[in-house]
Amino acid sequence: MQMSEGTTTNLDNMVIKQEVNLQYHWYLLCFFIIYLTSFLIPGAIFMIYIWCYFLPNFLEIGNILFIFRNLNPLLSLLLMPGIILLCYVIHLFFIAFTTRWMWAITEKRSPSKDGIVPRNIPSKTINYYHIRSFMIKYAKYVFSKGLFPWLLNWLYNYVGTNKIGKGTTIEEEVGADKYVEIGEGTYIGVNSIITSHVVEGIFGNISYFKVKLGDNITCGGINGFGPGSVCKDDAYLLPFATAGKYHNLKGDNYYFGIPIRKIFPKKVMDYLKLSPRDLEKNKRKKE
Repeated sequence: MQMSEGTTTNLDNMVIKQEVNLQYHWYLLCFFIIYLTSFLIPGAIFMIYIWCYFLPNFLEIGNILFIFRNLNPLLSLLLMPGIILLCYVIHLFFIAFTTRWMWAITEKRSPSKDGIVPRNIPSKTINYYHIRSFMIKYAKYVFSKGLFPWLLNWLYNYVGTNKIGKGTTIEEEVGADKYVEIGEGTYIGVNSIITSHVVEGIFGNISYFKVKLGDNITCGGINGFGPGSVCKDDAYLLPFATAGKYHNLKGDNYYFGIPIRKIFPKKVMDYLKLSPRDLEKNKRKKE
């Protein structure tokens, strides 16, 4: 049955077209809840210390020599760095705690799962996807740019956004803040991109699939993993090697290039400037 030109035009007009719901009110609410609650208890501890101990024992003393003759003034001064550090650690914990609590609420209402998420059709899935994407950004920034950047792995595991194995090192990276699994003893080089989601064109559908990396993987730097990509154990990615969507790397090999592919032993030797004698020495040492 053939359709007339007018019928085709009517069908085109029936396609649902709707702008993305930006939900600014939810973004602001999440941010202020996380931000304010993270400062509430550490701020109270710091002010109690200042008013009840530091002020009367140090700041209100008129004779400077008295500070060095008595224990309380000197102790109140020496404790100041420790109190500041303690308040900072408590601040980090409450950022993680509040984010975990709010994250659990969104997962209960709309769990994260593999699939294609349309952006032109209203749904809970797309709404909570955007809320979760915004929610984790502040916590990730504070931990990665703070005094203890290695606590970023703990943050992901505690909040439940990712699963990061023991002994894994993650340098400063792009993305990789949700729906990612990384095994033990893996090294993610600087400026690598691990993304579980990709927008298909401007305001297009979202491909949302978990990224799974195994144990003892080494990413030399500026590497990439797209949604749904899998990399098994003992793989080594040379700088700029990038796995697109749904790539499945079998591991136990060297990889290079865009799109990513196995590198032959000859190319490995040329890249690392090794001779057959060097490889033989390395083999003997392992034995």
